[in-house]
Amino acid sequence: MAKYHIYGIGNALVDMEYEVTPEDLGILGIDKGVMTLVDEHQQLSIMEHLKSHHPQRGSGGSAANSIIAFSQFGGKGFYSCKVADDELGHFYMKDLIEGGVDTNHHTEKDQGHTGRCVVLVTPDSDRTMCTFLGVSGNLSTQELVEEALCDSDWFYTEGYLVTSDSARAASIEAKRIAEAAGVKTAISLSDPNMVKFFKPGLLEMIGSGVDLLFANEFEAMGMAGSDDLHQAVDYLKTIARNFAITRGPKGALVWDGRALIEIDPVRVEPVDTVGAGDMFAGAFLYGLSQGWSHQRAGDLASAASARLVTTLGPRLPAEETLSILKAF
Repeated sequence: MAKYHIYGIGNALVDMEYEVTPEDLGILGIDKGVMTLVDEHQQLSIMEHLKSHHPQRGSGGSAANSIIAFSQFGGKGFYSCKVADDELGHFYMKDLIEGGVDTNHHTEKDQGHTGRCVVLVTPDSDRTMCTFLGVSGNLSTQELVEEALCDSDWFYTEGYLVTSDSARAASIEAKRIAEAAGVKTAISLSDPNMVKFFKPGLLEMIGSGVDLLFANEFEAMGMAGSDDLHQAVDYLKTIARNFAITRGPKGALVWDGRALIEIDPVRVEPVDTVGAGDMFAGAFLYGLSQGWSHQRAGDLASAASARLVTTLGPRLPAEETLSILKAF
């Protein structure tokens, strides 16, 4: 029996979440609804513009959110990442460990700045992200813990790593190690901009195929080069043995290798969609790790992500996550 249900690798970013208006985005010249990489000066300028706002702070990064959700459901997870020897780095590691996730600790001695993600939430509950990667942009194979990876049931990585040559290489190497050890592989495409600007790199990370792929419908269609969802489904079958396509208020589509399953949405009034896809992935992977059917895992993921969007931030309190699980 493996020590960990899941081993993840991804960016370590402290989320700074602000509630803003579309006018704020216009003044700042920021594209709505996507993640944009910025340098530290640009990000500090954004934070200066929003200095009258009071941000909510928490440990983030797409894969980290999924692994923490997985842990809150009761799974055992490990997360490889890179932070600096600064206040945000120590905050991040403490928050990760308190979330029940094991991790590599040695990077806390590195110089530089821990990555930050300014998350801008508009009244329509959409999220726009401006990310300064900091030392996370230098994530590399040095952050891999091969012993933990080989002692896991699943390996999970995020598409955001495609923007860094060293991080992309680390993800590819981790997948190679996982496959050699018989560990199942999973990836999230993460963001439409990753597909739009870095598709060749994503295909490099996917390699000969993954056991499970997560995408929203825009990412799926972008990978397929088509605005037809059915064509996107057919395309994803060529690169993933199983996949889940999230569709917001329309629910999700899940391919279990034999049949396409429709996952019903849970109707809610959304407040903030930050982390919804991450929660879906974490909950879905938890269900599969417990031997659940794809239908049941998808229903849990739908319920959990629906609950998440009714609150601010990319995570739920642990007790609330458990209350969702108890309903199943």
